[in-house]
Amino acid sequence: MATTAENILRNLLDCLDLEDAEQRVRYASEPGYLLKGLRITRRGMGYLDYPEVSFRLPFPADASLFRDSMPVECFCAGEAPVKGQLVEFDGRQGLLRLFTPDFPEWLEEGGLQLRAMPDTRTTGLLKAALQRIPADRRLARLFDRIHGLEALQAAVADSLPTAHTFLNPTLNASQQMAVHAICSDQELVVIHGPPGTGKTTTLIEGIRQLAAAGQKLIVTAPSNAAVDHLARGLLERGLRLLRVGNTGRIDPAVFPHTPEGRQAGGREQKELKDLRIRAEQFRRMAMKYKRSFGKAEREQRDLLFKEVRTIREEIRRLQDYQEERLFQEAQVVAGTPVGLLDARADRYVFDTLVIDEAGQCTSPFAWCALPLAGRAILAGDPLQLPPTVLSKKAAALGLARSILESAIENGYSCTLLDTQYRMKPSIAAFSSQQFYGGKLKTSEQLQDTGVHITFIDTAGAGFEEQRGPEGNSLWNEGEAGLVLQLINAEGLLPFETVVVTPYSAQAEALGPMLPEGMRCSTIDSFQGQEMRHVVVSLVRSNIEGEIGFLKDYRRMNVALTRAKDALFVVGDSATVGADAFYAAFLSHVEAQGHYRTSWEFVKD
Repeated sequence: MATTAENILRNLLDCLDLEDAEQRVRYASEPGYLLKGLRITRRGMGYLDYPEVSFRLPFPADASLFRDSMPVECFCAGEAPVKGQLVEFDGRQGLLRLFTPDFPEWLEEGGLQLRAMPDTRTTGLLKAALQRIPADRRLARLFDRIHGLEALQAAVADSLPTAHTFLNPTLNASQQMAVHAICSDQELVVIHGPPGTGKTTTLIEGIRQLAAAGQKLIVTAPSNAAVDHLARGLLERGLRLLRVGNTGRIDPAVFPHTPEGRQAGGREQKELKDLRIRAEQFRRMAMKYKRSFGKAEREQRDLLFKEVRTIREEIRRLQDYQEERLFQEAQVVAGTPVGLLDARADRYVFDTLVIDEAGQCTSPFAWCALPLAGRAILAGDPLQLPPTVLSKKAAALGLARSILESAIENGYSCTLLDTQYRMKPSIAAFSSQQFYGGKLKTSEQLQDTGVHITFIDTAGAGFEEQRGPEGNSLWNEGEAGLVLQLINAEGLLPFETVVVTPYSAQAEALGPMLPEGMRCSTIDSFQGQEMRHVVVSLVRSNIEGEIGFLKDYRRMNVALTRAKDALFVVGDSATVGADAFYAAFLSHVEAQGHYRTSWEFVKD
């Protein structure tokens, strides 16, 4: 059967169904998705005038599976649950937003419980975005091109500016070429930014150039952290930026540039506060009428609630007016794809969309944002971590392929940022050869001054991997102990060193063992960051030579490119060395670094 846009869209929609099903299975089968005995400490009307409840837990509970912004249900025994969102939660106290016009009558009656729910709302938004594509001629054509269904016309060289005055005079030649592409009239521009090559610096320059030319831009990324990273850089350079989305997930440094932050303390905010106080007064008067009352009381209650609704409609009109003004004033609007939809960014006209970390952005998420502007910039690295997909079947069907991969694979020309400024040359050289065809150069200001890359071999030490406490991850007790010995022997300082590992169980085991202030992280959580010293714990050690998802070499590309000055990798060469990738890494260490064995750390 021939591949068509309809087939690809149907496949993506089926993949989203598989993701939904996988979420439901996990939430139904795993313990820890229920909190009991919540005690309310404060309540009031919050974001978009939804009821919000502050609460605390009166006793310790297993709350490890609850996270900020996750969808939840709030309920009491015998009452219909109310859907909501856990805005923020630290394990003992939190803030809950209820998706209902008012507070439920039973809220204060005790026995309040909170159940974590699958994020079906986001899936619904993604499906709706995909389903809108065929009806829009421009989007349908772009969809065909990104997915290789329509041949691309060769880029016209004259469409790129022949001269440019750069606001940042320190850009190298490849960064300047990328800015030229960003400022061209191409419908879709692809920027490939390997680790440490200044992708953010390049994007900031391009966005500044477009804003100076009078364009209105929209910036997005798959995670709030990535959006805030780029937003901070733009704010530091004086751009008028509006950050939209769930304020519970926004960096405090960026919060003053959200609609809530911009309005804080102003006349409009006082007016909104006064209206909310009036609405709350009427609501309390209405709530004095309990469940059993007569006709006259019911009519009085209905009148009071009608007044509450009228005031809240006035609040929404005032908020809409204020937010429209903020949108109009902003040169750049920033948010995650879902955050932009929630903020109704599609009401406004934007010239250029920038999707940062596009290598981690699935097609459905990208198509939430691509309709918002007439042209788009995709920036990222398809050779680092791919998008996170829960369903293995959905991943196999293509949901784990990022929008950046699809564009590059189907013919879009790509500007490679070719000079890295993070790592010593001996650290960067392996990834340059293995992933970037030797094209990734190191800045001349970075020179090797000694040994910067070391492998500590645990082969023969008997440090075998084990299943973690929950059975769904791996850890290696002997290797964890060796990591601690290495840190002490090398005198690695806590705030200059991070330990990273592919397995969450190893990170959980190692964390409490490390010196105070030293961070331990999974590789996935540390993408996009860097540290002077990095220790990598590979974990895998078994007689079968099984290495599991160490086979995803992109994950190792992330792990091996975080260190600025010293990289230490701890692992079992007998287990990983049979794999060609790791065999090549061991050879690289022997040639350009230091190959050591765990026996050197054995105490007499």
